[in-house]
Amino acid sequence: MKLLLIEDDRSAADYVATGLRESGHSVDHAADGAEGLTLALATRYDVIVADRMLPYMDGLAVVQALRAQGVTTPILILSALAKVDDRVKGLRAGGDDYLTKPFAFSELLARIEVLSRRAAAAEPSTRLKVADLEMDLVGRKVTRGGRPVDLTAREFRLLEYLMRHAGQVVTRTMLLESVWDLHFDPQTNVIDVHVSRLRQALDVGDARPLIHTVRGSGYVLEARD
Repeated sequence: MKLLLIEDDRSAADYVATGLRESGHSVDHAADGAEGLTLALATRYDVIVADRMLPYMDGLAVVQALRAQGVTTPILILSALAKVDDRVKGLRAGGDDYLTKPFAFSELLARIEVLSRRAAAAEPSTRLKVADLEMDLVGRKVTRGGRPVDLTAREFRLLEYLMRHAGQVVTRTMLLESVWDLHFDPQTNVIDVHVSRLRQALDVGDARPLIHTVRGSGYVLEARD
C-alpha cells in the first residue's frame, strides 16, 4: 500500500514509518498539517494516518479540508486525546477510525489493513457527474446538459482524470503521469492543446466553463457561479 503519515513528532514518525516500510508498504511523511494536506491533495494514497495535534493546521482541520475537496481516502486519526467526545469529534470530522496514544504498532497496522480492505471492497462507480457533465465509464459516453459530447480516447481519459479529481488542482506532472504515462516533462504544450480542445467540446452555447486554469499550478474542474 501507499500510505501518508502526518506526524510532527520526529521519533514517533520514524518509529511508525520504519515499521510500515518493514511491513512492505510505501510511506510518505509530512511533519505538519499544511504539508500533509498538500501531499494528500496531490497524490493518491491507499490510507492516510494523521496525528490530531499538528503545527500550522491541526489534524481535524486537515481531515475536514480533504473531505470538502472530495478526497475519500480512508483516514486513521492518531491522538493522545482519549475521551469519548474527542473520538466522536474525530469521526464526525471525516475520520474513518481513531486510535489513541500510546498504541501497539501491531494494532495500528491491523487498523490500516482493515481500512484498506474496506476501501477496496467499495463498489466502484461506473458513472461520474460534475454539475450537468456526466460520464458513463462503461459505455464510454459523455454528455453535457443531456447533449452528447464527442471526444477522442485521449480527451476521454483526460476528462475522466479531471472528473475523478473534481474540485482539486491537478498539476502538469499529475496529468503527464496519469494520462500520458510519462514520468518526465517533454517541455511541449501537449497538455494545453488537449485541455483547449476539451473546453471547446464541453463549453458549447451558453454552457458555463467547467475547466479552469490555476496560474502557476495546473487546472481544476468544478462548477463556479
